[in-house]
Amino acid sequence: VQLAESGGGWVRPGGSLTLTCAASGDTFGIAAMGWYRQTPEKELETVALFIGDGGPEYGDSVKGRFTLSRDNAKTTMTLQMNSLKAEDSAVYYCYALGAVANWGQGTQVTISS
Repeated sequence: VQLAESGGGWVRPGGSLTLTCAASGDTFGIAAMGWYRQTPEKELETVALFIGDGGPEYGDSVKGRFTLSRDNAKTTMTLQMNSLKAEDSAVYYCYALGAVANWGQGTQVTISS
């Protein structure tokens, strides 16, 4: 499975950004798909995740502010991030669990004034 991320960048606190991840290759049987993030100071953190056919699950720090959606083919995800805070700054990684775990290259999100 290949994962192509887009979006990210810089925005002021309170702003919004959208991340997109498109999966290609052997996408049949992807069991989970979502976003993680990491900063140099913190461990890898779950942002939002689809597991199977269920609805998205969110990390506690983003609940109510971030929305994860996907297309009917379940190969493209969109992460809408609203009310962004400085602590949301991180490298965001797209993730898909197929036969093996697959990761995108990462996209930088910076929240600062």
